[in-house]
Order: sequence, then structure tokens, then C-alpha cells
Amino acid sequence: MPHFSVHIREDALDGTVEPKLIGALTDAVGAVYGEEFRRLVGVDLIGIPAHRRGIGGAPTDLVAPLVTLSMREAAYHLPQIPDAPARLVANATEAVVDVLGEAVREQVIVTIAGVPAGRSGVAGAVA
Repeated sequence: MPHFSVHIREDALDGTVEPKLIGALTDAVGAVYGEEFRRLVGVDLIGIPAHRRGIGGAPTDLVAPLVTLSMREAAYHLPQIPDAPARLVANATEAVVDVLGEAVREQVIVTIAGVPAGRSGVAGAVA
């Protein structure tokens, strides 16, 4: 199951941004793996209070979204989906920019994490 964790300044989340960001990130995965894959995507938006984010060793007031996508490592290497990691990074960045505006583009960090087979589970069982 693809899972996004997005750490973002709390004040960027205003009640209208959340559904747009969740939908856009879900669409970003669907654009790479197909529409049927969308139902598997989970998104957690984690608000960071002002002055609790730093860049380059100093606190920052920038929105600075940190997006982590994790899913099975094998999904990043499917022969029928060439360049999946690059496409996911690009699509996730565009999703964030589409919702929050062009001004955040240079601040968006996307990390793609691969989970080895047998190292995740659903409903208490290894999947």
C-alpha cells in the first residue's frame, strides 16, 4: 500500500488545503500505476508548528513541505513502469505545487522509501 507522510507548516493547513492535497497526491500515484491503484493510497498530513522546522541549521518560516512516499520496494522496479521513482518524485512535487502554489516548489523535498517484502503488514499480518 503506498503511503504518503507530509510534514508541513501547520498554518498552511487551513481546512480547505487538506482534501486538495490528499486528492492530488493520490492522483500522483494513480498517474504512474493506474487508476485502480488509487484506492490503495494513504496520506497523512502532519502539521509542524511555526518555528519548529529548520533548514541549513537554522529555523525557517518557509512552508517547506517534506513528502515521504513509502511502499514495497519491488513496485519501484516494475518493467512495465519505467522510471517509476523519478515519475513519482515529479508527480508528488507537482501535486504539492498545484495545491500550495508555485512559491513552494523550491522548498518541496520528496523522499521515496522502499519497504522490503515481508517487512510490512495489514490487519496484524505480514503482507
